[in-house]
Amino acid sequence: MILIIDFGSQTAHLIGRRIRQLGIDVEYANPEEINKKLNKNKRFTPNIPMVRGIILSGGPSSVYEKGAPTVDQKIFDLGIPILAICYGMQLTGFLLKGNVIAGNVKEFGPAMLHVARPAPLFSGLSGKPFQVWMSHGDKVEGVPPGFDVVGSTDDVAIAAMQNHKKHIYCVQFHPEVEHTRFGSLILRNFVTGICGLTTKKASINIPLLIKKVKDDIGSANALCAVSGGVDSTVAAAIVARAVGPKLIPVYIESGLMRGGTKEQVIALFKHQFHIDPVVVDAKKQFLSRLQGITDPEQKRKIIGALYIELFRHQAKIHKGLDVLVQGTIYSDVIESKGTKHASHIKSHHNVGGLPQKLGFRLVEPLRAFYKDEVRKIGKLVGLPPKLVNKQVFPGPGYAIRIIGEVTEERLGRESQADAIVLEELDRAGWLKKVYMSFPVMTNTFSTAVKGDGRFYGEVVALRIIQSRDVMTTTWARLPYGLLQKISSRIVNEVPNVSRVVYDITTKPPATMEWE
Repeated sequence: MILIIDFGSQTAHLIGRRIRQLGIDVEYANPEEINKKLNKNKRFTPNIPMVRGIILSGGPSSVYEKGAPTVDQKIFDLGIPILAICYGMQLTGFLLKGNVIAGNVKEFGPAMLHVARPAPLFSGLSGKPFQVWMSHGDKVEGVPPGFDVVGSTDDVAIAAMQNHKKHIYCVQFHPEVEHTRFGSLILRNFVTGICGLTTKKASINIPLLIKKVKDDIGSANALCAVSGGVDSTVAAAIVARAVGPKLIPVYIESGLMRGGTKEQVIALFKHQFHIDPVVVDAKKQFLSRLQGITDPEQKRKIIGALYIELFRHQAKIHKGLDVLVQGTIYSDVIESKGTKHASHIKSHHNVGGLPQKLGFRLVEPLRAFYKDEVRKIGKLVGLPPKLVNKQVFPGPGYAIRIIGEVTEERLGRESQADAIVLEELDRAGWLKKVYMSFPVMTNTFSTAVKGDGRFYGEVVALRIIQSRDVMTTTWARLPYGLLQKISSRIVNEVPNVSRVVYDITTKPPATMEWE
């Protein structure tokens, strides 16, 4: 198997996912765990059967930070092949006496990699420059003794290096993310060509997933939080198969969801599961709690806490509801600081936004999966394609697409602009081609001319992106005519809007949502 040492990268779990797709087992460890074992044993072999390769993940730290995570240098003398990614490469260069500096030009997003010489990690590539995905500040300025430079970008002279004799291979970019063009091949080259492992067909074991949920829930009744989105519906489908009538789906009408969501949820559960979901009208409560709140973290935590408060009330009405089922997926977890050395990006309302005293046993069947895997699970459990392929919508809803205070008036404008975006994308045949699309009420104001007079109104930003697993995104290259149509309709039809701008920032460095 492959051992991944996790330094807190947002995409560390994605490395393991890519390798598991090759049918090869993966285990994770914190650097502190490995250091204890290295210091305890003179001849250390990780306490996991048949470790054939070690991957040092990326991470948010600088090697020069006080308390930055590190590994004992003995790890490089084990004779086990090592692939060091991003922070892992910087740490390798630092520990092995190379020269690591803070980059004058930080790279976030796409770059073109030029492979300088033949290298086993890049076996099978054409030799032409190809796109890789960068997210780093520090960089290796001089290679350690015994290392050769094997790749560079326009801004980073040492973007890949190797010590072939000691089987140590380092890349400054992230091969695990979708937007590194040959990333899967690079990882395959490491685990097969360098580590000598054999790939096999991998699949998601649905019966095992259902059995685990059944064991987790036991004899309790399960309240399932449903939002009408893909994640919560797929989670409900798994729980329905596991515990049947013990499932009680609850939809909270917060007023922050897209129009028609409540009706879609009711129809879906009646048709698909033959269950009438409990619908709780709480729009006034959500708007009241959000009154005067402008900080996005506060918004998320207020929304998360109110959801739990309302679920607890339902638990009193429906006795024996000891379990809360959520459609949490892995990207929610990692952005809410899901691992020891990860950076906190935002508190997802269903993870970091939850109150400390929950009052339920939490069951999250999809916690270890990415969005594209969740869609695959949905298909395997028989959910309709229209639902499985539905566009993503955040749990906190419009509240995090309205910068500043959420008022009933601004909520109405956001909803109206959102409907225009969806309608025009659908009409132009683009709705199914994009991962996510939405307007943002930016709380920024500009001057416009309407009816030959001066008008001062809010700027609306469009965020329309392509993604597969949520961890990286690029902006959708929409036809200019379509952008013009959307812009014209929003400015003319939505009250108090002065202009529309298009967000063309990738992730990283940006997140998908503005808040």
